Amino acid sequence: MEDVYKLVEAESANMQGPEEEEEEDDPECNNLHQPLLKRNRTLSSSPLAIVGAKVSYIESLDYEINENDLFKQDWRSRSRVQVLQYIFLKWLLAFLVGLLTGGIATLINLAVENISGYKLLAVVRYIEQERYLMGFLYMAGANFLLTLVAAVLVVCFAPTAAGPGIPEIKAYLNGVDTPNMFGASTLIVKIIGSIGAVSAGLDLGKEGPLVHIGSCIASLLGQGGPDNYRIRWRWLRYFNNDRDRRDLITCGSSSGVCAAFRAPVGGVLFALEEVATWWRSALLWRTFFSTAVVVVVLRAVMEYCKSGNCGLFGKGGLIMFDVSGVSVRYHVVDIIPVAVIGVLGGLLGSLYNYVLHQVLKVYNVINKKGKLHKLLLSLSVSIFTSVCLYGLPFLAKCRPCDSSLVDSSCPTNGREGNFKQFNCPNGYYNDLATLLLTTNDDAVRNIFSINTSSEFNVFSLVVFFALYCILGLITFGIAVPSGLFLPIILMGSAYGRLLGLAMGPYTNIDQGLYAVLGAASLMAGSMRMTVSLCVIFLELTNNLLLLPITMLVLLISKTVGDCFNPSIYEIILELKGLPFLDAHPEPWMRNITVGELADVKPAVVTLNGIEKVRNIVEVLKNTTHNGFPVVDSGVTPPTGSPNGATELHGLILRAHLILALKKKWFQQERRRTEEWEVREKFTSIDLAERGATIEEVTVTKDEMEMYVDLHPLTNTTPYTVVESMSVAKAMVLFRQVGLRHMLILPKYQAAGVSPVVGILTRQDLIAHNILSAFPHLERSKGNKKGH
Repeated sequence: MEDVYKLVEAESANMQGPEEEEEEDDPECNNLHQPLLKRNRTLSSSPLAIVGAKVSYIESLDYEINENDLFKQDWRSRSRVQVLQYIFLKWLLAFLVGLLTGGIATLINLAVENISGYKLLAVVRYIEQERYLMGFLYMAGANFLLTLVAAVLVVCFAPTAAGPGIPEIKAYLNGVDTPNMFGASTLIVKIIGSIGAVSAGLDLGKEGPLVHIGSCIASLLGQGGPDNYRIRWRWLRYFNNDRDRRDLITCGSSSGVCAAFRAPVGGVLFALEEVATWWRSALLWRTFFSTAVVVVVLRAVMEYCKSGNCGLFGKGGLIMFDVSGVSVRYHVVDIIPVAVIGVLGGLLGSLYNYVLHQVLKVYNVINKKGKLHKLLLSLSVSIFTSVCLYGLPFLAKCRPCDSSLVDSSCPTNGREGNFKQFNCPNGYYNDLATLLLTTNDDAVRNIFSINTSSEFNVFSLVVFFALYCILGLITFGIAVPSGLFLPIILMGSAYGRLLGLAMGPYTNIDQGLYAVLGAASLMAGSMRMTVSLCVIFLELTNNLLLLPITMLVLLISKTVGDCFNPSIYEIILELKGLPFLDAHPEPWMRNITVGELADVKPAVVTLNGIEKVRNIVEVLKNTTHNGFPVVDSGVTPPTGSPNGATELHGLILRAHLILALKKKWFQQERRRTEEWEVREKFTSIDLAERGATIEEVTVTKDEMEMYVDLHPLTNTTPYTVVESMSVAKAMVLFRQVGLRHMLILPKYQAAGVSPVVGILTRQDLIAHNILSAFPHLERSKGNKKGH
């Protein structure tokens, strides 16, 4: 992808331990702590934050607990009431996440169903009057305006609101600080943009954006509101850290999936299987509690709307296919077509991922040309979609209504119904218009419908499948909020129903069930989800009898898809340049030690336990590192070494060094401070603040010669590894614990030698960066991921 993406090759000095900040020049241009012999220091990265957007450096998150003296004192001084308050607030925030996500999902569903419904009713009236051109102009114009609103909001106000947002959430929960992904502007644009894009009839869904919306709500609640207008209530200070914010965002992502499919258990499993890197049982309970609240909100709204108080809103979007009252029968012979659906899903899913990868590369070239090109691309896709949805039904032949229908549901001219009259005479219906000239949710409901074996002919299903393959590829990637779930469901259900038509005389499975299995197989083949997807479909269909064949289809599809390429979300993560750490290290990483990796990096920058202000300012101005090892020389170890030893006291963060300078934590002589002195100057709330820069600090010439005691601010329990550990093992530890820094210690400690060999960070463990530092490593047989 180097031919399309302009990768940023950061200077290796920036990769030393810590992460880069938004500076274009080389911050290591001076000779501070530079080794005399320069090695092949080529550890590089490609931190593209957003496809087609301006390049920005990506940092990691501080999930690790910073156990310094102030933190320990804070925990020791907490009363039982404060501990109970902390636990209560966790559950309260989980409740609010579910409540607000369910409410906003309801708002989106109401808006989409009513806007789309009234638009389609107006188009149908023109068609009844045989004013076909006016019908097209009305439909295309309405879709154009709705797309324009969504695209302008995204391009001008919140570029990070484009797309589904799920890859960025995966990266965030993996430990990557995805910039501007959970702000208030992103949330507002995501809501309005989703309503506009889905109502415009584009081949995209609101399911992916709902996951992002839930995560934004969780993030804003946890930090007390937007960055510029945060509520700094005392009780919110407990959540002013990346660790608790991560847990809340996990609850938000689960709530979003639940709101999209009304699947509480599926939402929890989606977060566990697909997005969350780190998990524990307490988080499982809170996540499930959030999804339960969402379900209650959705059920309450559905009961209220049954009386007709919600306009055209009926079942729309809340549940797609309910077969709880249908007898599902299948025999051993039916395993063959079910297996065929699984294989097709794996093949088509991997092919879809590959083609979409190429399309996104082309879109990136277009989007980099500016805002106008982004808008033109989105509007062009909208016009093409309108032409296809309105024009293609004219190619289908009118079919007579089934005389066995006891009611007068054929043909229909309203928004809902399986037998759209379109341009046909009375007593006839247009099956292709039934699938195309309707909302996306109704299209899914129609193609999933059971006991309709003769409703759709082969030609209409082939046209529907081909069209949505094309629309699914060209729609994802434009500058509007878009989800992948619905386009894949529509494509998969089409070929599932086609196979059901072919197998009609030989099987007992209804064609509607074939459509469900086809949708599940393509989702597994593209997204590589299994357990969560199985539960989501069970909660959608409300029928446990589908469990065995659904499990078989998902397992086959994922297995086949894995033989060709990664999941679609992994491909998007790679395109966006997010330094995502995979669960499985490359096998060749076992042949390299962390000590060898440290050798190709600059010498580590360390600070003394009691350091001169001048040295701290110099280090902060001339490096972009986020953390620095703190060492003490001349310490007498328990063994009683006569010459003394050098002790690794811990690791101090850049933010805490800047805080010490801003608060003038200076003293005239070299001495350790008392505990009461520290508590007078600092609080745990101060240590949780981030974002300050060294440029904001003013230090006089006299203060430069004073000293700072770093011991109270230093994390005394950093994670360390021995230099002989393999990179593969270090990467697994780094990812599972959620680290930002990992100190490398020497295997043998000699007198007068630094107790720290180097620091590993996320960028150092990216496979591409390691290969650039060790050119002799070949991506050959052992390059495949070991499972």
